[in-house]
Amino acid sequence: MASVFQQRKFQGMFNAFDTDGDGYLREEDFRELVARWSRLPGVGPGTELRTRVETLLMGWWAVLLETGDTDGDGAVDLAEIIALADRLPGMVADVTATADTIFDAVDANGDGRISPEEHRRLVETWNGAPVDMDGVFELLDPNGDGHLSREEFALLWRQFWISQDPAEPGNWLCGKFAA
Repeated sequence: MASVFQQRKFQGMFNAFDTDGDGYLREEDFRELVARWSRLPGVGPGTELRTRVETLLMGWWAVLLETGDTDGDGAVDLAEIIALADRLPGMVADVTATADTIFDAVDANGDGRISPEEHRRLVETWNGAPVDMDGVFELLDPNGDGHLSREEFALLWRQFWISQDPAEPGNWLCGKFAA
């Protein structure tokens, strides 16, 4: 069963994905997420990265619908999402594999690193609006070198989706969430 900590984290994720704010995730929400991510540099229509991002996001929707829509209404609510949290630890490889596409979408200058500004863009794209990022990047940057490598990002991504430990820095990868 998802811990209270995971429930708070998944509430933030749910709110970010529920683009129309109606309390349910539907295919239209994920289509809007694709459009939101397509506004990032390098992810525009017709690009290979746009195809990867769309495949990833719509793939998430397909999995959520298949495994989370327990009442068959074509929508997934927060309780159905939280019920899926127990499955994620068994999906480490699948979760980690999605990190590369997100990394490439956010690495605007293609230098193989995510800067604090690129991270801010990730969080604002994730949330669909500007957010308070004070102190967040510092929690994520394990060696204090001012950027996240692909390997560091993959670990943080895994922690975000799977961790039940509030002390793990990856929990803040997609921004602050309500305590």
